[in-house]
Amino acid sequence: MAVGKPWSPERVVSVELARELIEAQFPQLSPARVAALGEGWDNSVFSVDGEWVFRFPRRQIAVPLIERELRVLPALAGALPLPVPNPELIGTGGKRFPWTFAGHRLLPGRTADQAALTVEQRSAAAAPLGRFLHALHALPLNAGPDSFDRLDAEWMRARTAERLSELSIERPRWFDDPVRKPVLRALVHGDLHARQILVDGGVVTGIIDWGDVHFGDPACDLAIAWTFLPPPGRAAFFAAYGSVDPETWSLARLRGLHLSAALGVYAKHTSDDRLLRESLAAIDLVCTS
Repeated sequence: MAVGKPWSPERVVSVELARELIEAQFPQLSPARVAALGEGWDNSVFSVDGEWVFRFPRRQIAVPLIERELRVLPALAGALPLPVPNPELIGTGGKRFPWTFAGHRLLPGRTADQAALTVEQRSAAAAPLGRFLHALHALPLNAGPDSFDRLDAEWMRARTAERLSELSIERPRWFDDPVRKPVLRALVHGDLHARQILVDGGVVTGIIDWGDVHFGDPACDLAIAWTFLPPPGRAAFFAAYGSVDPETWSLARLRGLHLSAALGVYAKHTSDDRLLRESLAAIDLVCTS
């Protein structure tokens, strides 16, 4: 069964339009050298003068997400052991583009899904990621609720089953095992996967794309240990993060499979071969380890 394409844009922002909007609202950057960096489900992303990154929502549903980022990210700057974007240039909607957009300083590295990381490099990332999530989940900051109820088990299973079918992958034997309900107890990134991890020379250099940040269940983020880290590297992750009870670990596993299957279908439809390989490898990790 094929699923829909929730990433389809409602607004297409070209390099030319991005340049026009940026120069109009931030004349200090004019003439701006603008280049497309990529696009995802929610935003079109551009580099400016090799120093800035600007993100423009592609869909109406993404507008509250970027607005939430603008509220939360300044409080995170300098509070975490890995760099995160800190929006400094905030654009307002107008006739040519109706929604808020924002620019932050370019962080070093490229997304991990495009980096062809080795098993050794992934294992080396375990401790930095564990320290990062330990610090994030301990911050006394309420970013608001999860607007999408993304850890609802029934919903995750239904969508994941559709997507695994489209990818011609069988459900794992544990797929229908019961999992606990989400517990709201920590500030979480909300959408942590290889595309949100920056690496340079195999070393983690930052965590990006915070539109799904919310006050929720740590299992939402702990899925990264299932999907990104080889089993030998997970001990270092938990040594840095702290212990995780079996119920949380099981919920994180289902979340990891759901997220990886969604990314796999997205990569298939957008012909992103590297992301597809990363997603299929993540599914294999979740299903077999």
